[in-house]
Amino acid sequence: MAGSASGQIVNAMTIDVEDYFHVSVFDGVVPRHRWESLESRVERNTDRLLEIFDDARIAATFFILGWVAERHPALVRRIAAGGHEIASHGFGHRLVYDLTARTFREDVRRSKFVLEAITGRHIRGYRAPSYSITPHSLWAIDILIEEGFAYDASIFPIHHDRYGIPISPRHPYPIERERGTIMEVPGSTVRVGPWNVPIGGGGYFRILPYWWTSRGIARLNRAELRPTVFYLHPWEIDPEQPRLGTSALGRFRHYRNLHHTEARLIRLLRDFAFAPMEQVMLPLEAGDTLEPLAFALPYVW
Repeated sequence: MAGSASGQIVNAMTIDVEDYFHVSVFDGVVPRHRWESLESRVERNTDRLLEIFDDARIAATFFILGWVAERHPALVRRIAAGGHEIASHGFGHRLVYDLTARTFREDVRRSKFVLEAITGRHIRGYRAPSYSITPHSLWAIDILIEEGFAYDASIFPIHHDRYGIPISPRHPYPIERERGTIMEVPGSTVRVGPWNVPIGGGGYFRILPYWWTSRGIARLNRAELRPTVFYLHPWEIDPEQPRLGTSALGRFRHYRNLHHTEARLIRLLRDFAFAPMEQVMLPLEAGDTLEPLAFALPYVW
C-alpha cells in the first residue's frame, strides 16, 4: 500500500468524467439521440477539478467516457498534461449488465482506442458506469483481460438497487482467469457488524455529512492500514446544471447537496493524502501475499 514521506497512508483519488445527462438515473428520460442537443458542462466542470487538484498539488485518475473524449480531445490532453492517470469509463455509458458480451467488447475497445489515440498512453484501468459489473455481468472480467486492461474498478462490495456484489472482497485482489490476470480494485467500504458500509465518495460523499466520509477514510487508513478509493463526477460540483425530470428518488440522488460538494472536496484534500490509482493500488506491495482468485463466487460467468 502507498504511503507518504510522513508515513501517512496515500489514498486513490478518482474522477468519472461524464456529463450530467449521461447519468444512469436519466436513462429513458434523456434519449441518447438528444445528447448532442443538450448543453455540455463536462469540460468546464472537469477544468475546475483540475484547478482544485493543482492547488492541492495532487494527481488523480480520470476514468473518461469515450463519448466525452471524442468530443473534447483537448480536455483529455489537458488532464494528461497535468500528470494525471487516464483510464477508461467505457464509451457510451451503458450499464454492463444491459449489454451482450459482443457489445461490451465493442464499447470498451472503442473507448480504449480513442483515449490511447489522444494521449499516446497505454490505458491500464477501467471502471464500469454505475459499478455495473455485478453477479449478472461477471463475464465482463474475461473481456477486460483479453482487451489488455491491468485493473478493473467496477465491483462494489455492498447491497444496492443498481449494483454491488456484497460478498466480494473489500480490498484489492487479483482475479485469475484462463486468458490472464487482472487486479480488481473495489469501491471502498468499512465493516459495520455484518454489513459493508460505503465511504468512498460519489453520492455518499455529497448526500451524507462530511464526517461520514472522513471517519470512514480515517478508519481504513489507521485501523486497517489500507488506502481508500475515493470517486467523484465533474457534475457533482456544478449546482447550476440544468434540471432534468426523473423520479423523486432520482432527483434526490442526483441533485442533493450539489452546492456543498466543491467545498467538501477541498477540505478532503487538506485532511488526507491522495494520488492516482496506478500509484496507490498497483502493483501490490512486496509484503502482500494475496493469492489470485478464480473468482470463487457462487455465480455463473
